[in-house]
Amino acid sequence: MRNDWLWLVRKNLTLILRDRKSGLLHLILPIAGVLLSLLLYGNTNSGTLHIGIANNDGDVSIAADAADYLSRLEKVEVTMLDEAKLKEKIASREIDSGVVFPAGFSEKLKHGEAPAADIVSIRGAQVTAYVGAMLNEYLGNTAAIAQTSASNPELFDRLYEDFAHSGYQVSSKTLRDSSGKKDVTYQAIGFLILFMLTSSYSLTEFMSKERENRTFLRMMSSPVSSRIYVLANVTVNAIVLAVQIVLTLIFMEVVLGIDAGVPFGELTAILFLFALAAIGLSLLIVSFSSSNAASAALSNLVITPTCLLSGCFFPTDIMPDAVRRISSFLPQRWLLDSLDKLQGGERLSDLPLNLAILVAFAAAFALIAAYRLSRKDNTGQFV
Repeated sequence: MRNDWLWLVRKNLTLILRDRKSGLLHLILPIAGVLLSLLLYGNTNSGTLHIGIANNDGDVSIAADAADYLSRLEKVEVTMLDEAKLKEKIASREIDSGVVFPAGFSEKLKHGEAPAADIVSIRGAQVTAYVGAMLNEYLGNTAAIAQTSASNPELFDRLYEDFAHSGYQVSSKTLRDSSGKKDVTYQAIGFLILFMLTSSYSLTEFMSKERENRTFLRMMSSPVSSRIYVLANVTVNAIVLAVQIVLTLIFMEVVLGIDAGVPFGELTAILFLFALAAIGLSLLIVSFSSSNAASAALSNLVITPTCLLSGCFFPTDIMPDAVRRISSFLPQRWLLDSLDKLQGGERLSDLPLNLAILVAFAAAFALIAAYRLSRKDNTGQFV
């Protein structure tokens, strides 16, 4: 039995190594994903922060003064736009963040109300948090003046004039900003998740192909059992995904010098846990398919949409709450959440829930797939 398993593992690995398309899929594409991530986020921590402002409150207003205040900050470039153009430039990543001042903003602020200025971005919390903090500081001081003036317009104008033209003595220190590298890592892992799922499915798809071309039936006429056949496929799958993970991380850290902010061993371990879930999902897809064409169609309906919902391609911060709740039922979301927490300073031992959920996904997928495959009553059954 052991010899049969080893023979099948060697056979499948030999087929993969001989197939150039498989090498491209399993090894080159994850590295290409890292390079694409570096292209998208590699310079985010060293350049100027580009902010678009849509002022619907008029050119002579507190909102206009707030826009001028933001433009005077270091390494901040402000562009005045209308609201439609602002959203268009954010979507195309021409600007990092946008602020929209609604009509009547200044009058509400003068009367002690707390009007909201919308801050939008697809670059993550580190951009919106900075813009929000700077803007809230300025508007908070203005709101305090409004409360002090007690609805006296003349007193408010005098106090606000003094505040708007007052000087500040500021001392500054330069700190190393690692947010850009974290963005690169997050996006690279997002692409790696997609390619791991795709690779795992393509390897599991061998079973469907060999069933349709009758190779499987010829193997079953030998002493090789169907369970050993499936186990060998899972083993090859795990080996390829492990190599994919290690090579991608080495390329990131050694070749490109990208510090993920997470120890190599911890990141490898949690990615391998997800690899087990990916293998289970690929088996599940094959088990619910009656043919190779059906499994290919089902994989297209499962892999890319779930990666999209999980935040593999862009942060979940810009998604509606309903979508974020749906992503909680996907293993990709828990891997990315673990990565975010590890980059935030937590250790792998501090994430027992995340690890348990990833293991649970892998076990659930594998058990359901095993049950489905064992219930197949045609001559092409696997187990």
